[in-house]
Amino acid sequence: MEIIISGIGMGIVLSFLTGPVFFALLKTSIEKGFYAGMMLAAGVVIADAGYVALSLYGSSYLTPNGPYLNYIGYAGAAILFGIGIYYLFKKVSINYEPSSSRTKKLGYFLKGFAMCVFNPSLLLYWISVTSGVISVTGGFNPKVILPFFASILITQFSLDTLKAYFANKLRKKITEKTLIKLNRIAGGLIIIFALHLIYTLVCTHSLV
Repeated sequence: MEIIISGIGMGIVLSFLTGPVFFALLKTSIEKGFYAGMMLAAGVVIADAGYVALSLYGSSYLTPNGPYLNYIGYAGAAILFGIGIYYLFKKVSINYEPSSSRTKKLGYFLKGFAMCVFNPSLLLYWISVTSGVISVTGGFNPKVILPFFASILITQFSLDTLKAYFANKLRKKITEKTLIKLNRIAGGLIIIFALHLIYTLVCTHSLV
């Protein structure tokens, strides 16, 4: 249960990181409707699932209590810490431009998928999260790892769907100041998650 709650927390943080996908989801939902936005969100989560699978596939070869396992965990925590700092100070801007595209819903799915697949920083992010969790749990443990990442992806998709649904109603309330606040909250939570990984590595060597 603890690992699932941790995954839900990470899913919430990921859903509210503002970037190209965040703006594309809001813009698509406002201009093309809820279902178009939901399809874009589905493409995003499928791409994330692919990156998670790649990260887990590589991590599955790490042996429990191996000589480099802790170092990998520290490296992953350091990368997460850096990502958190980046979002604390990231500048944002809103510029909704009208679109004349007639792409069907499948096109929005492919758009969301492509936006993530061709963003190497996301792969780096998932590798850092995976390496951190693998290191503190002492190796590749499917009973811990799979529920953790499943809860992240399910939470992320659920919240993205809600964002698509409420995008029209919230349009006037979405300001640059609001997005800056969201960035700072998300950045702070990522830093806390990174520090928790380091604490666990140093003191307990276990998430469960």
